[in-house]
Amino acid sequence: MQNNPTIIISRTDSIGDVVLTLPLAGIIKQHLPQAKVIFLGRNYTKDIIALSEHVDEFVSYDDILKHAEKDQIEILKKLNATHIIHVFPVKEIAFLAKKAGIKNRIGTTNRYYHWLTCNFKVKLSRKNSDLHESQLNCKLLEPFGIHEIYSLHDLARYYGFSKVPILDNSFKELTRTVKTKVILHPKSKGSAREWGLDNFSRLISLLDPSKYTVFISGTQQEGELLKTLLSKHPEVIDITGKMNLQQFIAFISQCDVLIAASTGPLHIAAALGKKAIGLFAPMRPIHPERWRPIGTQAHYLVLNKDCSDCRKNHDCHCIREIQALDILTVIEKN
Repeated sequence: MQNNPTIIISRTDSIGDVVLTLPLAGIIKQHLPQAKVIFLGRNYTKDIIALSEHVDEFVSYDDILKHAEKDQIEILKKLNATHIIHVFPVKEIAFLAKKAGIKNRIGTTNRYYHWLTCNFKVKLSRKNSDLHESQLNCKLLEPFGIHEIYSLHDLARYYGFSKVPILDNSFKELTRTVKTKVILHPKSKGSAREWGLDNFSRLISLLDPSKYTVFISGTQQEGELLKTLLSKHPEVIDITGKMNLQQFIAFISQCDVLIAASTGPLHIAAALGKKAIGLFAPMRPIHPERWRPIGTQAHYLVLNKDCSDCRKNHDCHCIREIQALDILTVIEKN
């Protein structure tokens, strides 16, 4: 292993997945301090990747896709990468990396195209593993001689989220209070089982307005779905659709608690050291042992039961049976 490698981490999927991948960059920097770490991702995750002091450069896969294949290969060649780690396997990226002549190409054994494109293959099955997603990512570092299985507590130290953006004054005014600032993020854009707006309404009713300032977050489209909830609770501050991702990250950093299903904002809050409370269904492969938030104040709630009876129904009663009072207990726990 050369002393100053240039390593591409390829993860071109969603925000939460990218958050849970970023500890890899910190671990690489610990073991190979002179390494240059490039993160290949989608444009909508760029502001997440920019938080980490361990990532030296972001490369947009969306921008690469605008070019013909021969130009895509040249773009990768110009990065002068010595390694690429296919954390999120994409067949097209795997073939591009080989054609670009990246010397060390790391993938998993359970993707047939990795047998054609990768010269380092790690035996790894995410679906049937008992490890957390972030721990599974670390197994892809084995070709570097890094074989440690990190605890979730240890992995929280490797985010390196030291480059948090500054919150605009217009939003900062909302956070100037001595009350505990709680963000509720009820929707998931279909990416997770949801707790339900009726349950969030019950939780809001339990949050003493003399002690808590409550915000509702989400996209502008989700804000339309939350109008009935918001009309029932005029004390709640609606921030849906009002911030870009960079400002939302900054806003989370100024608050105390965030509650959501298994979504990007949950993982962002956990990585920023906020009290992040995740709500999960007890079902593989979406269960919390695989996807729980990791951070110094990360928590999750899940029922201790078999969720197989609603496996094919996205409206999952197993997550809806989590009690609002149980969430309040976690919020109030020191």
